[in-house]
Amino acid sequence: MKAPVKILSLVSYNFLPPKMGGQKGIAFFNRHLSKRTDLYCVTLKENEITGTEGYAIQNILSSSPLRYINLFYFFTLRKIIREKKITHLILEHPYYGWLGILLKWFCRIKLIVHSHNIESLRFKSLGKWWWGILWNYEKITHKNANLNFFIQDNDKNYGVEKYNLAPEKCFTITYGFEMNTPPAEEVKRSARKFISSSHNINETEKILLFNGTLDYKPNQDALDIILTIINPKLLADPHFKYKIIICGNRLPLLYNGLADYSNKNIIYAGFVDDISIYFKGADIFINPVTDGGGIKTKLVEALGYNMNVVTTANGAIGIPVEISGTKMQVIADNDWTSFAQKIIQTNNSTTISKEFFDHFYWGNITEKAINIITG
Repeated sequence: MKAPVKILSLVSYNFLPPKMGGQKGIAFFNRHLSKRTDLYCVTLKENEITGTEGYAIQNILSSSPLRYINLFYFFTLRKIIREKKITHLILEHPYYGWLGILLKWFCRIKLIVHSHNIESLRFKSLGKWWWGILWNYEKITHKNANLNFFIQDNDKNYGVEKYNLAPEKCFTITYGFEMNTPPAEEVKRSARKFISSSHNINETEKILLFNGTLDYKPNQDALDIILTIINPKLLADPHFKYKIIICGNRLPLLYNGLADYSNKNIIYAGFVDDISIYFKGADIFINPVTDGGGIKTKLVEALGYNMNVVTTANGAIGIPVEISGTKMQVIADNDWTSFAQKIIQTNNSTTISKEFFDHFYWGNITEKAINIITG
């Protein structure tokens, strides 16, 4: 008889409370996985534990950059593994690869690397000179894992082809959505009313939404495209009535709070406590992102809330078109004339498919994950 699966999740950065896509990806994955097996989490002291997470958390790690080379954490985690009778260790990102490998060897547990993108390539796109060092470290970490969970098929294929990983040890475990059905129309109308009232938007105007961490280069580039290319094309159509709402934190100072665009149908809402209201109430999510790895988590959320989406091909990576249907319109990268035209033309009242939730509901995703782990 197999020993019961007991998982230790090692999260080396702030993710509680979950506000951004990557943070939600860990918090919700752990929450739903803990419904299927015993799960413990070790993370940074700065994480705020409320007791509603659904799993045991020890926030004992330092936030110092030196935490990634702190050898004493080996003994701390070894003690936890022995006390809790841990059978599997999940590393969120590859940064603690050396620690995970040592614990695998000395504690005789299975190592799982949960990749949210190919980190080295992300830093290469940001112009970091040391990306190649991280690439090799990432490769070593993945090759020493018993299982590798990638966020989308392209990343999984990259791991197999470039890192020479065994295909039978690599799986796509996507980012998910908390609900398994779209919100009711009454809920969406209420959210629309709240947004319109908060930002003085006329009921005849289409509400377009863009959301993201705004100092992250792919998002900042997308914002520049919205401001300098897409919006002028929309303004040139006298019959299209709309407002574009920009949500997100860390807007660089050079944009001056987007004050220069307030008379050009641009509304800067900043960081909002509950982004779901905007996903529920806006008409179209626009995603002119042309760079960055992983999966665009905001697209999963937008579609889950039954929004219409206009996106670049790069921005749609990881979202199967066969399950998004006509709710997601995919435009070739850098074809901004077609992108703007599609925004103007989009008036889709259909409902996102059941297949979308079959694929992206967190309950289904973690059921797949636990079946792989126990298989």
